[in-house]
Amino acid sequence: MKRKCFKSILIIIIALSILAICKLPQEQTVFKEEARTSSKVVALTFDDGPSRYTSMLLDGLKERDVKVSFFVLGSKAEKNYEILKRMSDEGHLIGNHTYSHKNLYRLSAEEIFNEIDKTNLIIESITGTSTKYFRPSYGLYNQKIEELTNMKIILWNLDTLDWKIKNSKQITRRVVSTVKDGSIILMHDIYKTSVKAALDIIDKLQEKGYTFLRVDELLIR
Repeated sequence: MKRKCFKSILIIIIALSILAICKLPQEQTVFKEEARTSSKVVALTFDDGPSRYTSMLLDGLKERDVKVSFFVLGSKAEKNYEILKRMSDEGHLIGNHTYSHKNLYRLSAEEIFNEIDKTNLIIESITGTSTKYFRPSYGLYNQKIEELTNMKIILWNLDTLDWKIKNSKQITRRVVSTVKDGSIILMHDIYKTSVKAALDIIDKLQEKGYTFLRVDELLIR
C-alpha cells in the first residue's frame, strides 16, 4: 500500500514538473512580443509648401525611408505640381492647408468653403486621390469652420518655431530636448534651415529609438 501511495505521489510530482516546463516558453514568448512591439512614435508635419526646398527634403526622406505629412497651400501646389505628385507617389500624406493661408476667422462661410474646396480639387487633380485631412491657417478654427470642412482637422503638439528661429541647429535641439512619444511636430518646408533641421531630427531621434509615421498612422496608434 505504501509503495502504491509513493508511486502515485511521484507520478503527480512528475506531471506537475512537466506542466511547469511546458508553460515556461509560452510566458517568455509573450514577454518578447510585448518588448518587440513597444516603440516611441512621432509624426513630422510640414506646412505652407511645396517650395523650392521641398525636393531636397524628399531626397533626404527617401534616403532614410521615412514618411511624413505635408499640409499644402493650393496656390503653391498648382505651381509645383510635379513636387506634389512626387510627394504622393513616394507615400507621404498630403493634407489641405487652405488655398492662400488666410485667417479663416475673417472670412465668410462661402469664402472659407472656397479656400478649402479649391485646394481639395487641386490636390485630387494632381495626385488622383482626394484628401481627408485639413490643417487651418495658424491652427485657428471653430465649429463653423469644422462643419464647412467636413474633414479631419489636424493640429500639432510640438511647435519647432522654425519660421522664427531659422537656425537648423537650434531647431534640432529644441525638438530633441522636448519630443515625446506621440508628438506631432510642426515644421515648414519653405525654409532651407528647416529642411536641414528635419533631416538632422530624424537621424537623432532614430538613434534614440523613435519611429516616424504619417500623422494618419499616428492617430490610429
